[in-house]
Amino acid sequence: MNFVRLLVFGFLFLSVVYLCVSLYSRSVRREKLEAEWEETRPEGIHRDAFVKEGMKEYEASLRRRLILLVYVIPLVLVGAIIYFVN
Repeated sequence: MNFVRLLVFGFLFLSVVYLCVSLYSRSVRREKLEAEWEETRPEGIHRDAFVKEGMKEYEASLRRRLILLVYVIPLVLVGAIIYFVN
């Protein structure tokens, strides 16, 4: 029963960490896009459209998928510790 409790609370904790890291990464990317638009000021492209297009590219990027390692790395470490201790 303790193992199930560990899994449930661990998953909830990792979900909160994932959410925080994901929101932080998105906000940093959005700020960079807004700064890039301010520097270049491309003709005929509205700021919101520029940022929206950049965020679309971010959604398909490797960085977004790497954030999922927040779940994988602790799971592998706990599994390895349990395996080597037993």
